[in-house]
Amino acid sequence: MKRTWRWFGPKDSVSIDAMLQAGVQGVVSALHHVPTGTVWSCEEISRRKTEIATRPSGEPSGLEWEIVESLPVSEDIKRQTGAWRDHIAAWKQSLHNLHAAGIRVICYNFMPVLDWTRTDLAYRLPGGATCMRFDLSVFATFDIHILGRAGASDDYAPQVVAAANRHFTEMTDADIQALVRNIVFGLPGAAENFSLEDLRYHLAAYDGLGEDGLRANLIDFLTEVAPLAQQLDMRLCCHPDDPPTPLLGLPRIMSTQSDYTRILDEVDLMSNGVTLCSGSLGARPDNDLPAMMDHLGDRVHFLHLRNVKREDPGPRCSFHEAAHLEGDTDMVALIAAVLRQEAKRRAQGREDVSIPFRPDHGQDILDDLERNAQPGYPSIGRLKGLAELRGIIAALSHPDLGTAL
Repeated sequence: MKRTWRWFGPKDSVSIDAMLQAGVQGVVSALHHVPTGTVWSCEEISRRKTEIATRPSGEPSGLEWEIVESLPVSEDIKRQTGAWRDHIAAWKQSLHNLHAAGIRVICYNFMPVLDWTRTDLAYRLPGGATCMRFDLSVFATFDIHILGRAGASDDYAPQVVAAANRHFTEMTDADIQALVRNIVFGLPGAAENFSLEDLRYHLAAYDGLGEDGLRANLIDFLTEVAPLAQQLDMRLCCHPDDPPTPLLGLPRIMSTQSDYTRILDEVDLMSNGVTLCSGSLGARPDNDLPAMMDHLGDRVHFLHLRNVKREDPGPRCSFHEAAHLEGDTDMVALIAAVLRQEAKRRAQGREDVSIPFRPDHGQDILDDLERNAQPGYPSIGRLKGLAELRGIIAALSHPDLGTAL
């Protein structure tokens, strides 16, 4: 299992030196400043590679940009509207340019409108740490009373609607503005300038598409890009829905093992694979993460290892980002399943034996609380998570504990 770390570029509050001190072996990054639907040029890719390879002192870091997260898929591609064919052509050219730069693993998602959704970006836990949280009744408050989506009340259980009604009566204007900011933060590049009217516009663009339509469009997209990735010996890995349940009336098609199996079978190429995110998938109690790893493992190209604590029964439930070993996913059992898969690959003579992983969504602890890092991406909280994960890997890989696998 190869240790990687997500880095948002030179503006990231976590430095290249900090990554080295954390024991990172490779870097996960993206060109967030390049507009969606346009080509990632060789020049921009080279610039990011140089930034990763260079320490603040100017000395070589020894680190390489190994995984793209994410090469964005435009809303036009997801809906097959507007310039979607041009956007696919740009995506394919970006694959060529990334391949020329030596980058082989590409993470992407197919979530409509919202990349991820939380109602609180700094939920305070009893010990003083903060984390991201999704409160279903608070989200229903936003959907029903603030966004005012038609028919929203019908999408929630009566007790959730009742709680949302009570919550709304207690909210101040400042509370409403804060909730809106938290939710639109999951819109790529939109945290500062996305209005409720913009959100309504994007939601309306998906009217009538439904799960079957969105799934068909994903299959069409993969039919275009996966053969090229296969030819280039690249691996595409789709990130699951976050959270893995319907939101705002939008279709969600990558939330369960059966969702993934269907897509992998439809485009049956090794290049068409999975980003197994234990936090996103773990927000559903009916997702068994170790079993999913065993079932999908030969097509898992990238791992996000984090944990969530579900706060009520699901599959649609409230949850918060737990410490890596303290949530509802059995991280020891999951890592054991990953190591089993690596052993299978080794026996098969595969080149991609070591599956890259990154510690995902750490809690803000200690000095993190003053750093104002990207939500979910503090330095010390992720360092703590990485250390815990490394401990599990070391223990399960020890020859005297081989029976654990």
